[in-house]
Amino acid sequence: MYYICTHLINKIFSLKKNILYTKSVNSSNIEKKWLLVDATDISLGRLATSVASLIRGKNKPYFTPHVDCGDNVIVKNAEKIKLTGNKLKQKLYIRHTGYPGGQKSLTAEQILSKNPSILIEKAVRGMLPKNKLGSAIFKNLRVVNGENHKFENLNPEEFKINI
Repeated sequence: MYYICTHLINKIFSLKKNILYTKSVNSSNIEKKWLLVDATDISLGRLATSVASLIRGKNKPYFTPHVDCGDNVIVKNAEKIKLTGNKLKQKLYIRHTGYPGGQKSLTAEQILSKNPSILIEKAVRGMLPKNKLGSAIFKNLRVVNGENHKFENLNPEEFKINI
C-alpha cells in the first residue's frame, strides 16, 4: 500500500516536470527597438494597421496583452500618404468643444493641408486599446512630415510594409 502511494506521487510529480508553462513578460524583460517606416504612397488604413501592430508588439513571440512590449516606430513622409476614392473630400473628423452647439468638423483634405501627421496619429490611436495602456503605447509612435527627422542618432532600422 505504501509503495503504491509513493509510486503514484512520484509519477504525478514527474508529469508536472514535463508541463510547459506560458511565459509572461514584464516591462523589465522587454527589448525595444527603433523602427523607421516610410509612408510614401501607402494607403492610410493599411499603414495604420501595420504601425499599430508594431507599437503594440503583436509581431513578437512574447506578446503579452497587458504589457507595453512593442517597438518604437518613426513614420516619415506623412504628407505623401494615400487616401483612396473620395475620402479626401468626404471623410470627416468630428470633435466637440464641450459647449452647446460646439461640434466642429474638418475634412481629411483640410487636416492634410494643415498638419498631415495628425491623420496617421488619429488612425493609429483608433486601433489601440482605450485605456491607460493604450495611452502608454501611443507614446511609442513618432510621425514626421518630410524625409528628415531628429531621431537619426537612435539608428532606427528600416521596416518595409508589405502591401
